[in-house]
Amino acid sequence: MSNPCEPQRLRKLRDALLTGLVERDLPVRLALIAALAGEHLLLVGPPGTAKSLIARRLHLAFAKSSYFERLLTRFTVPEELFGPLSIKGLEEDRYERLTTAYLPTASIAFLDEIFKANSAILNSLLTLLNEREFDNGTRRDRTPLIAVIGASNELPDSEELDALFDRFLLRLHVGAVSKDAFPSLIGLRGHAAPDVPESLKLTDADVVAIQAEAEKVEVPDDVVALLCALRDWCGAESIPVSDRRWRKLVKLLQVSALTNGRETVSIWDCWLLQHCLWNTPEDREKVYQWYAARVGVSAAMDPSRLTRIVVSWEGRLKADQSSRSQMRDAKGRPLYKNSSGRPTTKANGPAQAKRGEDSLYLSPPEAELRHTRNRILDRTGGGKGFTIAELDVMNVFDTQWIRFLHWSKRDAYLADFNNWHTKEDTTLDAMLEPTRQKQSHINGCLRQIDDVKAQVIQYKSQLTRHIHGMEAEISSHLWVSAEFLTPAAEKLLQTQDEVETLLARVSRVREGFELLPLESEFADPAVDETETEEDEEDQSDQESVPI
Repeated sequence: MSNPCEPQRLRKLRDALLTGLVERDLPVRLALIAALAGEHLLLVGPPGTAKSLIARRLHLAFAKSSYFERLLTRFTVPEELFGPLSIKGLEEDRYERLTTAYLPTASIAFLDEIFKANSAILNSLLTLLNEREFDNGTRRDRTPLIAVIGASNELPDSEELDALFDRFLLRLHVGAVSKDAFPSLIGLRGHAAPDVPESLKLTDADVVAIQAEAEKVEVPDDVVALLCALRDWCGAESIPVSDRRWRKLVKLLQVSALTNGRETVSIWDCWLLQHCLWNTPEDREKVYQWYAARVGVSAAMDPSRLTRIVVSWEGRLKADQSSRSQMRDAKGRPLYKNSSGRPTTKANGPAQAKRGEDSLYLSPPEAELRHTRNRILDRTGGGKGFTIAELDVMNVFDTQWIRFLHWSKRDAYLADFNNWHTKEDTTLDAMLEPTRQKQSHINGCLRQIDDVKAQVIQYKSQLTRHIHGMEAEISSHLWVSAEFLTPAAEKLLQTQDEVETLLARVSRVREGFELLPLESEFADPAVDETETEEDEEDQSDQESVPI
């Protein structure tokens, strides 16, 4: 006897069920995996879209199985679903139903317009769908039910039907065939059922074995992380998902992995989630987009997490690079900028005066007010000084009178501190330099950055393997639609580019920390070689002392 979990056998079975169908590949796939996982499928769509045909095809996948089909209305009575009351039982004061050929004895069932179910049958239907049991009088009988395919033209619109809606783990909106497929549809002839070889058909024991083996399938950290993130996202998007439903989802993913010949759930199995987490067809598209954007994510190597870490290190490097500290001379004394722009250890002294934000200057020795031709006798302008704008409109004499603005010596004049208008005894500006870092700080940062870089390289390696195996994984996957290959490839290649960029950013951050000035290098050589005012005074004193 062949292994019921054998992917090749299940693929042949799936393909046999698809014979003669047009654009109904996905409903058949979902119906079959729902049955293997012990779950139910809801098909929502207009009449005439082959919903009942999907259920009949599913019935062909199982050997010696019974099939039940019924259209529900708001007037449907329990007898139509569960069987008539036993007359003999009533004569013996027993309230029992004759369930043969009715829903309680069916393996595969199709319930059309299922949300028309009224309160008279709802409780029994819920128990049968969930527990596979039926209360027949005083007995609770075990039923052979494998799966129910429910169908409806519309979604439930009352709270009393929410529990029934929740019983269908997989949901699919079914529409008319596309324009491109329409010629194939009208080219079909007859309604012949496909010939499914008996050797491919599954037994009740096969289904039990598949579900038992699926429990041993491992759910790795990356899938757990994805499910946790998806649960948070569903909450933020106001898509209610019960705890019971999340548990059933895990079981479905395990069955998907097992039937694809794996002992571990993969990120590709999670493609099925889009068909399990919607309450409206619009929600399904949102779930799909959420999943498609994360096909390259794993728990250990989450690119968004790594990006946040790199951004944090970039911010830290920028802060260290922009940090400024007061310069010190060779003796360790803090330095200030005097009126000539040279370093001094004196905190107070004369400095260039300002009027608001404008620096003030003396007028040139030979200058006149341009419009009045009046010579300027007081270079300080009565102690007020002159701004650059005021100097620019003066006439100055070089070899001839020329406007200050066009004077060839203008820039040199402004740069010469002897031409600055100064204020006496003011607080001098500190001379600043980039903050010198301790070697231990640099080394600690480099170690942590190297760790981040190693994580990015590791993720890059995993992603490369992920991309190389993607086409084979999706193409051979029993349940994932082949159309997903294109968007998955695009997303993974985009993620690969993002990781390459991230790796370059990490390298630039590392180089930046390596170039930070070190505390051990002490003061800037230019400062060390520059005599401060105090050094000049000390030298003058020494020269005046007799030897």
